[in-house]
Amino acid sequence: MSEPMRAPKGTFDTLPPDSAQFLAVRDTLTAPMRRAGYGYVETPVFEDTAVFARGVGESTDVVSKEMYTFTDRGGRSLTLRPELTAGLMRAFIEHRLYSGALPVKVWTVGSAFRYERPQAGRYRHFTQVDCEALGVDDPALDAEMVALAAQGFRDLGLADFELLLTSLGDATCRPQYRELLVGFLGGLDLDEDTRRRAEINPLRVLDDKRPEVQARLDGAPLMVDHLSDSTKAHYDAVRQHLTDLGVPWTEAPRLVRGLDYYTKTTFEFVHSGLGAQSAIGGGGRYDGLSAALGGPDVSGIGYAVGVDRTLLAVQAEGLDVVASAGVQAFVVPLGAEAKRLAVRLVGQLRSAGISADTVYGDRGLKGAMKAADRSGASHAVVLGDRDLADGVAQLRDLRTHEQVAVPLGELFERVRATVSA
Repeated sequence: MSEPMRAPKGTFDTLPPDSAQFLAVRDTLTAPMRRAGYGYVETPVFEDTAVFARGVGESTDVVSKEMYTFTDRGGRSLTLRPELTAGLMRAFIEHRLYSGALPVKVWTVGSAFRYERPQAGRYRHFTQVDCEALGVDDPALDAEMVALAAQGFRDLGLADFELLLTSLGDATCRPQYRELLVGFLGGLDLDEDTRRRAEINPLRVLDDKRPEVQARLDGAPLMVDHLSDSTKAHYDAVRQHLTDLGVPWTEAPRLVRGLDYYTKTTFEFVHSGLGAQSAIGGGGRYDGLSAALGGPDVSGIGYAVGVDRTLLAVQAEGLDVVASAGVQAFVVPLGAEAKRLAVRLVGQLRSAGISADTVYGDRGLKGAMKAADRSGASHAVVLGDRDLADGVAQLRDLRTHEQVAVPLGELFERVRATVSA
């Protein structure tokens, strides 16, 4: 007998009953953007490699080390998406959404892939909730974006998270700051890979997590201290709107994040219960991304939240986050005639919007009632031969174990009314 197949290293399966909590977290994170009028978008799970090389940035670890890139049978270089924003921007450009009403407000949720060293909270396959507002540069929109992400965490009941906030400047002030930083880094004893990264994008060095590198960065010039007047005014307005919205933040002048497209407002949410992999989401403004992908020079702001990481944060705080009950009524047939009635009743209940299920295969009453208990249903309908002969079914409350006989002609309406109460 051959060895059983296993999921690839760094990936995992989300299975019932744990998947109910995963779905509850995902749906709670997406609810604020749906309430705010954002429209849902689906994009391919793979794109032309250039979408990420040009969009995310060739100096990033994501592009240089972590992408799953392959050549298809037509000789095209394709890449499994390592993040969702670049693909959304490609769609925005390809379908000329910029020619309509702006901003274009969209959201999506889906898998992303990065070849990373697997560890707690960091996987090669993960799920992100992604929210974007494209085409308008308005500090109030930045604040809305941050507030939507924060609301999702609050709706889950999370308390031990922190919002880190900074500004990374723009084309009016980044070049001068870049010269200052390059001059500072040039005086440091850096390894060859780090020096090469500094030549491509010196801000990447500030994001280096290695203690030996961070120790050399004391006294490094910070972007937030060299903002132009217009960019500083933009950042001040963002912070004022966040204050008005009741969203607290912590100034994080060294915050860079792992993608090259960020400008101006940049933010990250971290959770104290996750150890080294503390980030649960983040984002920022990316005013040059559209132009980098061949589109018009328009603004954009967005964020991504890791569903898997957020679920770990929920578990770290011991929160009871569950989806609505998968099944409200469970029908237990005993015998062939009862089975036909059970299948028909389950179909009627489902058509009426009631979550219902029944037992399949040959099971006795004991096994069937165990299945009913596992389903999470509040009520069970037991159909036995003697009951059918009497023209009734037994409606059992699985929480109190109280049971009443219900005439078969009234069974559907009685079950629907009882489980909906």
